Amino acid sequence: MNKYHFIAIGGAVMHNLALALLRKGYQVSGSDDEIYEPSRTRLENAKILPPEYGWFPEKITADLDGIILGMHARIDNPELIRAQELGVPVFSFPEFIYNQSQTKKRAVIAGSHGKTSITSMILHVLQDQKMDFDYLVGAQIEGFDLMVRLSDAPVIVIEGDEYLTSPIDRTPKFFHYKHDIALVSGIAWDHFNVFPDFEVYKDQFSKLMDLTTQSGELIYCEVDQLVKEAAEKSSTPGQKTPYNAHPAVIRDGKTFLKTGSGLLEIGIFGDHNLQNLQGALEICRALGVSNEQFYASIPSFKGAAKRQEILASGKSGILFRDFAHAPSKLKATVNAVKNQFPDRKLISVQELHTYSSLNKDFLPNYAHSMEETDVAVIYLNPHAVALKKLDLMDEETLREGFKRPDLMLFTESQALKAYLLAQNYSNTNLLLMSSGNYDNLDLEPLKAKFNSNEA
Repeated sequence: MNKYHFIAIGGAVMHNLALALLRKGYQVSGSDDEIYEPSRTRLENAKILPPEYGWFPEKITADLDGIILGMHARIDNPELIRAQELGVPVFSFPEFIYNQSQTKKRAVIAGSHGKTSITSMILHVLQDQKMDFDYLVGAQIEGFDLMVRLSDAPVIVIEGDEYLTSPIDRTPKFFHYKHDIALVSGIAWDHFNVFPDFEVYKDQFSKLMDLTTQSGELIYCEVDQLVKEAAEKSSTPGQKTPYNAHPAVIRDGKTFLKTGSGLLEIGIFGDHNLQNLQGALEICRALGVSNEQFYASIPSFKGAAKRQEILASGKSGILFRDFAHAPSKLKATVNAVKNQFPDRKLISVQELHTYSSLNKDFLPNYAHSMEETDVAVIYLNPHAVALKKLDLMDEETLREGFKRPDLMLFTESQALKAYLLAQNYSNTNLLLMSSGNYDNLDLEPLKAKFNSNEA
């Protein structure tokens, strides 16, 4: 029996991979110094929750087939050191995914934004068409109980992240998958703490493109100028396939694709999502899905989790939640909601939560990202700023950075809640954007306000 131990098993992808291997019949163990929900309950239900938190070198034995090392672990982790002493193979999860999928056709979805949405669309279509495939996606998506599947399927679809691979491998994850097909959706500076130089950041995507083999295919969004330049300069001998936003029209707050068979209503909207959809179509084509099959399946796709997610709606107002945090994602989401409902007032709330977004030196990248919204609100938690050892930015600094002189700043969750509950949402949409949760802000009273037809 294959036997693997996870160092830092509590991570989102790590615990999903552990559960996927368990499902495959492997023997799995793990350790971590902290495990939060939902990882904790899921590991407990699978009977592989570590009995106590911490690192235990005695868990590492010579009969292990391998260690799977999470990014959360440190380079001096006692279990990692013990594995190295015993000569037990150590894999990062990208290396392990490749190890398990060398005989499959590997499609990797990369880009600073849109990865999860494009991957989710592809998985939805493949599942709806009853195709056999494996996958790795960076979020829990509807219709899939795990974020990872590893089986005997001939194809694997991988959301490829440019973030660092592991404590002992400081290169981007997406290099390790050795793709047959790569898609690059967009390049916009992110992970400022890891790539403080934008040229170095851009170069990671150029290297990924160059890794496309002669028999492979590079699919890229030519709307993004940086992607277009990198793709056109790429030395890859493989096929290059540019794509643009899928043609569509908006009627009465609904989006319809223009297809050879007429108009087709879909459940998502915005230029960035029409670009994502076209990218998904190109990948599906490369995997043997026909246009007719794609168009038969895509109308039932309701969107990736926390991507323009509708939390509540009334007669003339919708409460949206979105994962957007980087400048390009923020701008795309604001513009999409405003363009979809041009006659409605739009209130947009952005929580600055990541290291990049809280860094004063990175702030100019947010210039004009909230230009299309009628009301611009920023929330940040002084405690989160202090934890990252950064200086707390004041309202004037943020107004200058966002180029939005009427921008409002809240630094207390309850004050933000009181402000939002005091607003009139008649003919008004509210867009909440964050990779966090506004310090556990209770959204139920806001949802009730929309659902009770006050909106």
